[in-house]
Amino acid sequence: MAMPGLSRVEPGSTPPRIDIPRAYNAAHDLCERNLAAGRAGKVAFIDDRGATTFGELAVRVNRFANALAGLGMRAEERVLVCLLDSIDFPTAFLGAIKGGIVPIAANTLLTTADYEYMLRDSRARTLVVSAALLPAFLPLIGTVPSLVHVIVSGAGPLPAGALGFDALLATGGERCAPAETTRDDICFWLYSSGSTGAPKGTMHVHSSLVTTAYLHGGPIVGVREDDVLFSAAKLFFAYGLGNALTYTLAFGATAILMAERPTPDAVFKRLIERRPTIFFGVPTLFAMMLASPALPPRGSVAMRLATSAGEALPEHIGRRFTEHFGVEILDGLGSTEMLHVFLSNRPGDLRYGTSGRAVPGYELRVVNDDGAPVADGEIGELQVNGPTAAAGYWNNRAKSHATFQGPWTRSGDKYRIDPADGRYVYSGRTDDMLKVGGIYGSPVEVESALVAHDAVLEAAVIGREDADRLVKPMAYVVLKPGRDRSEALAEELRQHVKLQLAPYKFPRWVEFLDELPKTATGKIQRFKLRARLS
Repeated sequence: MAMPGLSRVEPGSTPPRIDIPRAYNAAHDLCERNLAAGRAGKVAFIDDRGATTFGELAVRVNRFANALAGLGMRAEERVLVCLLDSIDFPTAFLGAIKGGIVPIAANTLLTTADYEYMLRDSRARTLVVSAALLPAFLPLIGTVPSLVHVIVSGAGPLPAGALGFDALLATGGERCAPAETTRDDICFWLYSSGSTGAPKGTMHVHSSLVTTAYLHGGPIVGVREDDVLFSAAKLFFAYGLGNALTYTLAFGATAILMAERPTPDAVFKRLIERRPTIFFGVPTLFAMMLASPALPPRGSVAMRLATSAGEALPEHIGRRFTEHFGVEILDGLGSTEMLHVFLSNRPGDLRYGTSGRAVPGYELRVVNDDGAPVADGEIGELQVNGPTAAAGYWNNRAKSHATFQGPWTRSGDKYRIDPADGRYVYSGRTDDMLKVGGIYGSPVEVESALVAHDAVLEAAVIGREDADRLVKPMAYVVLKPGRDRSEALAEELRQHVKLQLAPYKFPRWVEFLDELPKTATGKIQRFKLRARLS
C-alpha cells in the first residue's frame, strides 16, 4: 500500500502539498514510515512501565490487528477503547485501524451511564479497557446487546469471559497486511466533549491523522525527529491524540505517556525527569502550574516550546509562563470536529490574548446569525473550511446538517478579528454569549478581567436574570490556595472588573466554588453552571 512522503518543514513555511493516495491505511503509514526511515531501534514511546521502540510498536500493532481478527471482528465494526495513557493505547488504536476496524477513543473520566450511552450508540462489539477503569463497565457487561468481547489492560482479576490484553496480544502473529481501506474510509471516532450537552460520535477518515501533522505539527509547531513530546492532554482527546500519537509517528519523535491525571506535581515530575522539549497543555493546567509552590526553576527543564488549546489562554498566564521558563506558549483553537488545531499563534510571532491566525491549509470566516461576514472588530461565529473536517456525526443527521454545511464547519465559537493585525480574538461559545442592556457581550472578556486579580485562579461567567428579569453577568470564582472567601473579596472583584471594562459588564453576583465543572479536555461546562440557577 502506497504511503505519502513527509518532507522536513520549517516552522512558518508554506505547508507541503498534501498528496495521499486513494488506497491508504493510516496505521500502516504511521508505523511503516519509521521502519523505512531506519528508526526501528529508536524509542517511540516512554510510558510508566518503560520504553517501546518503533520496531516493537509495529509488531504490537500487527499482533493486535491479528488478535481482533481472531476474535471474529470484521471491517468497519467498532471497538470502544477506554485506556489510560500507556503503550497499550497506540497498540489497540492503531491495531484496530490496521485491521480496518474502527476504534472509538473514550474519555477515561466518565460514569457508567456515559459509557452505556456510548456502547449502545456506537454498537461496539469489543471493549478494550484499563483494569483501573473496569469497575465503571462491570454493570454493562452482559447487558449491552452489541458487546461481545471485553479486553482488559493491566493486572487484576478478569470478569467472566473477559480476555487479558497481554495474553491476547501474544496470540496474534507478528506480520499483518493492512486492510484495504481508502483515504476516505471512516478510520476512527471521537465522542465530542459534551461542553454543551450530550456527546456526539464524530467520525474521522484515514487521511486526517497525517494531514494534521502536515499542516500543524510541521509548519506551526516544528516537530523534529530529535524532539521529546509530552502532552498533558490525554490520548482520548483530539488534541492529545495529535500531540502524542500522530506527531510522534509522523516525524519519528519520542513521546512520554502518563497514565495518571495531569496534576502540577505529576507534570513537573515528567518535565524534570524526562526532559521533554515540547509540552502540550491546556489553560487550566498552565494556571495551576504557575500557582503551585513546587513550580520548577527554568534551568531544571528542557522545554523549547509549549502549546495550548481547549479553552482560550488568558493573556497574563501566557506572559507569566514565558517570563518564568523563557518559553512561548502557542495558543490555538482546534475541535473534535476538525481533529486538531486550525487557528494558532506562531513561534516568534504570537500575541497573548489572541488565538493567532489561520493555520495554512485552513480557511476561516466570521459570520453573523444570517451567515454573512461581519466587519473586522465585530463579534460573529467562527467557521472553518479544511481537509480534516469529520465526515459527520454517527446516527445524528440533524446535528450533522447543523454543523457541517458544505465545505464549512461551524465551530460554535464566537470570535472577532482584530483590525490592527488580523489576529483572531476569542469571545466565547455561541451558546454562552450574554446580552446585557441589549448589547451582546463575551463572558470570556469578564473572565479574563477576573483572573487578572491576584486572588483568582479561575472564573466562569454566565447570564442571570435580576429582579426585573433583565440578564446581568454572574461570576463563579475559584480562588488561589490560601485566599479566604468573603463578601469583601467579592466586592473587591466587582470593582476590579469595573476598572478594566465598561461598567455594565461587571458581575452583579460573585459565588465562590472549589472547582468549576469541566469536560476532561478542560472546557468549562457553563450549561451546568446555568443549571444551578434553575
